[in-house]
Amino acid sequence: MSAREERLLARIALTWLTEPGTWAVYRLVQRLGPVATLDLLCDGGASDRRLREAVAARLPAGNPRAVATDALARAERVGARILTPEDDEWPAQLNDLHRLVLAGATRRVDLETAPPLCFWVRGGWPLGEALDRSVAVVGARAATGYGIHVATEIGYGLADRDWSVVSGGAFGIDAAAHRGALTAGGVTVAVLACGVDRPYPMGNAALFDRIADTGLLVSEWMPGSDPLRPRFLIRNRVIAAATRGTVLVEAAARSGATQTLHRALAMGRRAMVVPGPVTSAMSVGAHELLRERQHARLVTGVAHVLEEVGRIGEDLAPPARGAERPTDRLDDEAALVLESLPRRGALSVDALAARAGVDLRTALRKLSLLEELSLVVRRDGGGYALAPPPSGGSAARATAAPTGQPSPSGCSGSAAG
Repeated sequence: MSAREERLLARIALTWLTEPGTWAVYRLVQRLGPVATLDLLCDGGASDRRLREAVAARLPAGNPRAVATDALARAERVGARILTPEDDEWPAQLNDLHRLVLAGATRRVDLETAPPLCFWVRGGWPLGEALDRSVAVVGARAATGYGIHVATEIGYGLADRDWSVVSGGAFGIDAAAHRGALTAGGVTVAVLACGVDRPYPMGNAALFDRIADTGLLVSEWMPGSDPLRPRFLIRNRVIAAATRGTVLVEAAARSGATQTLHRALAMGRRAMVVPGPVTSAMSVGAHELLRERQHARLVTGVAHVLEEVGRIGEDLAPPARGAERPTDRLDDEAALVLESLPRRGALSVDALAARAGVDLRTALRKLSLLEELSLVVRRDGGGYALAPPPSGGSAARATAAPTGQPSPSGCSGSAAG
């Protein structure tokens, strides 16, 4: 066995002996290397008491190296591969987990936030390349129709602009974001809290197969691992660190999705929140984040998201404004003359000038301009009246589809099904 294979087996064995993210293990690997660290832990030589106890509790379940060997064989059968920081496609931005310190943290999942030792991956994309231009979209599992629609639109819009969409593969917002990206023909990455061969939730099994075909399934846990509850929060640190920013679409008061945003904020990543109805319980956690965290930004669509994560000065969102009207270009005097015309009937130039409070010469000049813009018409008797509305009228214009970014609404059956 080569030295590289030994190191690989040791990293796999270490993630089996102790949960990913354990700082004591990570620091030992940095100082001694994975092989010496594994030998030290198996001999009971760890200086950290909790680590010694965790290893002692796990060792009776099997020989760590044998478990690692079996995991590699299982991965080969399901078409998965193992990556370590030694590989070229390892995402370097995960090193920013060294900066992740959560204020007031007391729980293990909030304290043990070390960078990963290895990843299991299904899919053909190089992991680093897929995550280089990526945005996380997370939110409630019990999402509302509003949340599903917004997450699908954002996932579609990001993928349509060649950004990878990262989420956790759960029901609700996660699945909607993944499906939006898939509908756009883009790359989406699901970071799992179980083995890459364990579709969880089972209802998303077909979705995971689609992601593996065109994107990536990623996990720190070896194939066959169960989706234990604490693992979802351990996983969330990877979603936050691997992406340029995180968008929270919907979150209840105690939603785990808010923890991903807290981790993004702690590392200086862009943290974005989509507002929801103030009456919706599914947006309470999102709104509280906007109130409490000054660096969390309110976003309402893809343009706002790209302004946050894109190139400075080049990905600015257009200002929000209504449709342009011909009257928007009028100066004050022309607008006054136009407003002085009666809704019905006509007025002579003299009467109109007096009503508008402008001199006769000004009234004539402005009426000439208004005629060119088809806003007024001259009657046979010499008076002026408002021009009739265009064919179809304002009601037709109000119901016309607005122009803008490509939307998945035309294929919503496949995007949200």
